[in-house]
Amino acid sequence: MFRSLLFFLFILSVSFGFDGRKECLAGDSEVNVYSHRQPFLINPFLKEFTKETGIKTNILYSKTGLAARIQAEGENTPADVVLTVDIARLMSYANKKLLAQIDSEILLSNIPKHLRASDNTWFAFSKRARVVAIARGRVKPSELKRIEDLTAKKWKGRICSRPGSHVYNRSLLASIINANGAAAAEKWAEGLVANLARRPQGNDRAQIKAIHSGECDLSIVNNYYYGKLLSSKVANQRDWAKSVRLVFMNQNGRGNHVNISGGGVVKHSKNKENAIKLLEFLTGDFAQKLYGKINYEYPVNPNIGLTNALNTWGVFKEDTVSIEKIAELARESQKIIDRSGW
Repeated sequence: MFRSLLFFLFILSVSFGFDGRKECLAGDSEVNVYSHRQPFLINPFLKEFTKETGIKTNILYSKTGLAARIQAEGENTPADVVLTVDIARLMSYANKKLLAQIDSEILLSNIPKHLRASDNTWFAFSKRARVVAIARGRVKPSELKRIEDLTAKKWKGRICSRPGSHVYNRSLLASIINANGAAAAEKWAEGLVANLARRPQGNDRAQIKAIHSGECDLSIVNNYYYGKLLSSKVANQRDWAKSVRLVFMNQNGRGNHVNISGGGVVKHSKNKENAIKLLEFLTGDFAQKLYGKINYEYPVNPNIGLTNALNTWGVFKEDTVSIEKIAELARESQKIIDRSGW
């Protein structure tokens, strides 16, 4: 059993890229980042942060397992900052009490109240709009006004979707629960499933590809996937994107649902001052614009304008329900997804 434990620890350290005890012990001018965001996305931010502040950044990336790692490391964790890619992951840190409460006038000023924790333990740094992609020439934008419209009989056999249990769809359904109640949300999920052209499968890119190939006429996707395909080096992927257009939902009502990327300072951080400076930097002018340029995400700072690409898709009204409330409804949302077969 002891040998198995040693083997597990060895695999863990290799898979995460470094041994935190040796290579991630920060000095006074360093900060250690545990990131769910891929290095190619976050490195440009960290490079500029170091240029502006002189604070060196050390980054450990993993798609999963970082919350469990910090929990296991306890007070000895080398982690100072956590960066995540959706509200579900943020809440996993919050629920485990792994994040510190932060007192920063800059963060409170730059981030609207509905996009941060009520106790200031986590903060959003970018927004992702969950929109409807429609087939050019087969669907008119005027045919869809609300996300609720996807249950109309006219869409039977014409909708593609990734599995409902994915965090993006679970959060979307949570926003519908918040707006209309659980019973109406369940009826909506059942109606959506009844209109599917195929069983839920693939990621958001696969849905746009399916529209291009004629398998379906519309789907629910995150806006940035469209941007990535449109700027892809692969000609076929650019063609997929050109065959669709994005439509923002509920513009005459509560607004389009958004999810977030975000982060917080680790409770047992040894470099809290540097960690807070990094969070503040991520809400400033340079970083907020970079989110749009690199990953086609929207700024959370209301004083920052949109990049050219985002502007071409149009300014939209967002649902300003607390992201924290969306997270609270996630469990009820998943139950509805399971029952509806989405």
